[in-house]
Amino acid sequence: MAALQQFPSSDKPAVKRSIGYRILTNLTFWVLIAIIAGVLLGHYNPWLGMKMEVIGTGFIAVIKVFIPPIIFLTIVLGISGMGNLKKVGRIGIKSLIYFEIVTTFALVIGIAVAHWVRPGDIDHTGLTKLDPAKLFVKEPFTWVKLFTDYLTLTVLGVSIVSGILLNFSRRREEAVAVLGKASTVVFTGLKYVMYLAPLGAFGGMAFAVGKFGLHTLVPLGKLMGTVYMTMFLFIFVILGLILRYYKMNIWHLLKYIKEELLIVLGTSSSEAALPSIMQKLERMGCSKPVVGLVIPTGYSFNLDGTSIYLSMSVIFLAQFYGIELQFGEMAGIIGILMLTSKGAAGVAGSGLIILASTLAAIHKIPIEGIAFMMGVDKFMSEARAITNLIGNTVATIVISKSENEFTEPKLSKGSDVPVAVS
Repeated sequence: MAALQQFPSSDKPAVKRSIGYRILTNLTFWVLIAIIAGVLLGHYNPWLGMKMEVIGTGFIAVIKVFIPPIIFLTIVLGISGMGNLKKVGRIGIKSLIYFEIVTTFALVIGIAVAHWVRPGDIDHTGLTKLDPAKLFVKEPFTWVKLFTDYLTLTVLGVSIVSGILLNFSRRREEAVAVLGKASTVVFTGLKYVMYLAPLGAFGGMAFAVGKFGLHTLVPLGKLMGTVYMTMFLFIFVILGLILRYYKMNIWHLLKYIKEELLIVLGTSSSEAALPSIMQKLERMGCSKPVVGLVIPTGYSFNLDGTSIYLSMSVIFLAQFYGIELQFGEMAGIIGILMLTSKGAAGVAGSGLIILASTLAAIHKIPIEGIAFMMGVDKFMSEARAITNLIGNTVATIVISKSENEFTEPKLSKGSDVPVAVS
């Protein structure tokens, strides 16, 4: 009823104007229009379409400016926000171990499925294929060079060390307050930059279709389908089995948090449901201290959906450009993504930012490929956010039950709180 009361019930034209206004001010709508325009231009005027590459690469260049400060601020604030590590104790350590195991599993699943389905494969017959050897100086992949030569991983290392040191500083609160204000400024700037996303999507799509032809849209469709399929299986198989071990049913849990899932679906941000999901977990029986620790920390360190999306996107772009990745390089990708994926939840355009920072660290897959992916990124953001929310909900239940911090609630008649199953 509350949703209906935001419009005057007796003024139908006002409702129509309001809906039209919401559509015209929706960024996804304009990205979709830009995609269509880019496809049409690339198809009917390939020469001009390829000239639009500068628009897509220009947008990526602006995005790259935000990579170092965003990585530094999100990781430092994520680690320092945990408070005194001694005070956090066993629950905090167990949570972090659980987060790393599950997100690593999500990364591996993403890479494995992308290799099996191969959504990025494209027939370049009769077309000009990008030669990766001409895009970058060909050098052997080594972990030492990876950590010493690239700015992204240098920032990552500094961020982790700074976060740990800040955790034990006497002036931690003052420093966190300053960094928090800086983070607000940076993310506000990113918010305004993302208004240019339709231009980037137009340039990337016009260039790709103009250079490779209409059949380049097929890999994008395959990527979307593969990502959604993988996240569906992850939720109902992996997270479902984890809950089953603790005698809970994944279907009952999803029914219980359906309002939060709808909020995330509408906003494409799991942070939009943060306050209400914490209240519901407490009502379910999870202790307040565990909820207060696991959920906020999980929003930075337990991003299952983001992990799946990023790992599949990296492999997708490698396949699209015809780049063969060795086993050591794929292991390196997993290691990099374990770091770069932290702190990505709830930030508009975070998927593109983290993907850009990962490609910059790998230094083998053209970062310009992100402009091509922008056409479908917005349509996969909902799946990422929903999977992240469900993953953190399951994590809170797991930590609560494993620490005996879960109290079966006294249910009233007709209560929707899920109960343990035999």
